[in-house]
Amino acid sequence: MPGQSQRDRPEKRDRDRNRDRDRDRDHTREQERSRRRDRDRDRAREYIRGRYEDADEGATSSPGNARTAKYRFRGESGYDSNSHNERDDYDEEREWRRERRRRRREEDCDEVAGLVDGESKEGKRRERERERERGSPRVEDSPAASPSKRRDRERRDRREEGVSASPARERRTRDVDVEAEARRRRRRERERERERERERELDAAAASPARKHHSTESSSSAAHLLSVDAMARLAAELEDAGRVEQSRGEDDLRRERRRQRKRAALDAAGAALGAKVTEGRSRHNAGARVVSGAYLEEGHSSDARVRRRGGGGPAVEDHWKDEESWEGSLESRGGPPAWKFWSKWSRKKRVLVGCLLAVLLLLAIIIPVAIVASKNKGSDPKPSPSDSSGSSTTSNLGSISRDSIPSYAKGTVLDPFTWYQTEGFNLTFTNATVGGLSVMGINSTWDDSAQVNDNVPPLNQAFPYGTQPIRGVNLGGWLSIEPFIAPSLFSKWPSSAGIIDEYTLTQKLGNSAAATIEKHYAEFITESDIKEITEAGLDHVRIPYSYWAVTTYENDPYVPKIAWRYLLRAIEWCRKYGLRIKLDLHGLPGSQNGWNHSGRQGSIDWLVGIDGALNRKRSLEIHNQLSQFFAQDRYKNVVTIYGLVNEPLMLTLPVEKVLDWTQEAAELVRKNGITATLVLHDGFLNLAKWDDMFKTHPDNMYLDTHQYTTFNIGEIVLNHTAKVNIICDSWQPMIKAINVTSSGWGPTICGEWSQADTDCAQYVNNVGRGTRWEGTYDTSSTTAYCPTAAEGTCSCADANQDPSEYSTVYKKFLQTYAEAQMSAFETAMGWFYWTWRTESAAQWSYRTAWKNGYMPSKAYSPSFKCGDTVPDFAGLPENV
Repeated sequence: MPGQSQRDRPEKRDRDRNRDRDRDRDHTREQERSRRRDRDRDRAREYIRGRYEDADEGATSSPGNARTAKYRFRGESGYDSNSHNERDDYDEEREWRRERRRRRREEDCDEVAGLVDGESKEGKRRERERERERGSPRVEDSPAASPSKRRDRERRDRREEGVSASPARERRTRDVDVEAEARRRRRRERERERERERERELDAAAASPARKHHSTESSSSAAHLLSVDAMARLAAELEDAGRVEQSRGEDDLRRERRRQRKRAALDAAGAALGAKVTEGRSRHNAGARVVSGAYLEEGHSSDARVRRRGGGGPAVEDHWKDEESWEGSLESRGGPPAWKFWSKWSRKKRVLVGCLLAVLLLLAIIIPVAIVASKNKGSDPKPSPSDSSGSSTTSNLGSISRDSIPSYAKGTVLDPFTWYQTEGFNLTFTNATVGGLSVMGINSTWDDSAQVNDNVPPLNQAFPYGTQPIRGVNLGGWLSIEPFIAPSLFSKWPSSAGIIDEYTLTQKLGNSAAATIEKHYAEFITESDIKEITEAGLDHVRIPYSYWAVTTYENDPYVPKIAWRYLLRAIEWCRKYGLRIKLDLHGLPGSQNGWNHSGRQGSIDWLVGIDGALNRKRSLEIHNQLSQFFAQDRYKNVVTIYGLVNEPLMLTLPVEKVLDWTQEAAELVRKNGITATLVLHDGFLNLAKWDDMFKTHPDNMYLDTHQYTTFNIGEIVLNHTAKVNIICDSWQPMIKAINVTSSGWGPTICGEWSQADTDCAQYVNNVGRGTRWEGTYDTSSTTAYCPTAAEGTCSCADANQDPSEYSTVYKKFLQTYAEAQMSAFETAMGWFYWTWRTESAAQWSYRTAWKNGYMPSKAYSPSFKCGDTVPDFAGLPENV
């Protein structure tokens, strides 16, 4: 070229050579990426094709064969990402041969393309060198006004003239050229890929398996540059590709024939067995969704009919199962299944048979119910499931949506959709707490205007404690379960199984404990019970509950926190009917007395023992939470008495430790805002000992005493008249004396008492124990303690018989005995009967006695008081 030295020419050739090498490297990388994409796509198509081939061959034609499919998706039965099954492998040898042919074809094409590029580049380079040697003038481009064209022309002139630009500019120019070439190559590859894709689609949709698919790659633009050798190799490659496609078509034909043979065999086998084999997936065993795109590519669009929950298409159109008429029949498709024998009956015959069956069904229900009713007339059974107030009623769940429950609360005690019963609860979700205790289930408003009867003021007026006695009843055995009150929870196991208290019961129930215990909570005490309490003339309710209503600790088997919801609902029911409440914490951590109603029968581990100090601390923490919650304004008029602990056994526990704990607990709850009257129990110490004990107790505190004749062998042996007399002659002056602050302890209530004059009720002396009455209490002693023990005629038969069978004179005694105790306890602060309801212990159930006529119709109007003449119980056997 004019003006250029011979020394610059080798340098320019080096630059051209480097640029060509860079282009070749980029081209090689792009080809490798394309090959990988092709390989992945082919494998995916082979996977999908294999899945549908197996489906066509009947591998999943029935629910039972769903697991035998060659391919499975995640979530399908039999899927295991780590397992290897020979049926899951495609033909490795065939895949290897296919991959080898593909590589050879691509290498030959690359070589041909390389020859084309090389010949083209070499020819241009030689032409440029010849022009430079001849020094022929170069045809000038027409001037262009465009700046971009001017820059391109100047850049080309500098490149052809060998004028070296700055290194940075040279690199930018080289990069632009390389990128432009790469873009052109990628564009060509995309065009080729589209051609190959169209070729495969035509292959899948072809009606004739033998049809060949010819490549539509365009190479005409470089055909005039191919050498003779390149053209020969390209022709050979195309011929080889044709043979491959022909072989593939033959394979497809063989596969289709094999599929048809298998389908025919399956149909024949299904007919022989009488089973209806339906292609596709059963709606009862639906697996993962099938992606439709690849399925449609294989020409199955006519099978893509859709219905609810899967299925459809020609493969199943003859066996279509309507969602609402699915029978699951194995009969032929020509008629109704054999078991629907009535389908051929006339309308008249159907009506007659239906009426006959209805009559038989009613008789089957009425006769057993009548028998049971005659046996249990006047008894106190648990509410039947048909009782709307005591059944698993969740009809109001429709007022809320599952989406209204946050994910963190679903499946917890805050999720109404997990509750056994929702009636009487506010179902609007809230995670609000007071003192760490949930308010979920209660309304935000309340009304304290209710008045239980004309003898007491409404809730929003102060009750005249001290001048008007408390007349109340316990809801025992409900939130703190006792075996003798709810024996059905324990009697299903033999005594040797050791199921003796709520601890062992929930431990035995395991995972079913929550459902079983909540069912008891929901059905044992209902709103109808609260209403009946008011009708009986009672004005207070004592509600025993245990610490697991608030929390549980490590290794506790108790059902946690569910009782809390039912406690709050019961308080609202009492508010509705004007009843005031005494809360009584019946079970503390570690057990305060070792008896079954504390939760765990056995040793005492509260204040004493290895964990005594820990359980002392825990019990104070529980009161800290409870007192914060019940100090709210909404409870000030309804929760008027607050019990600290039920029956701490001071005959065993150090008295000073119990009193120190009581003082600390009282100060704690007062600090948290409790204004209700506090209660401590006498610990079963002689009441006379309390004349000088704990005289510096906090203000507004009652002493609670529990009096029973059945557990005192000195009183259980008395005859009927003597039992009434001991109440009026001994108990009444004792209660009256302790109630005086100056000479006794101060305000005293009787929190538990009963009209039972025997200990004959099942489990009343613990599971596995007998009775004192019959002399079976202890296997080491057979001494009976009934009034006629000397005659050997002690029996529990009369006491345990159905109350409807009680004689008139026996009912008269029981009522007089109860009213005498009412009279004695009303000389102090009042009383709470133990208990309102039992399953079978009739003499312990106020409700049973009231309904059967051996309790006063109104508690505030008894027919007997101490000082009245004791009735004559002539004719009543003393061993009753």
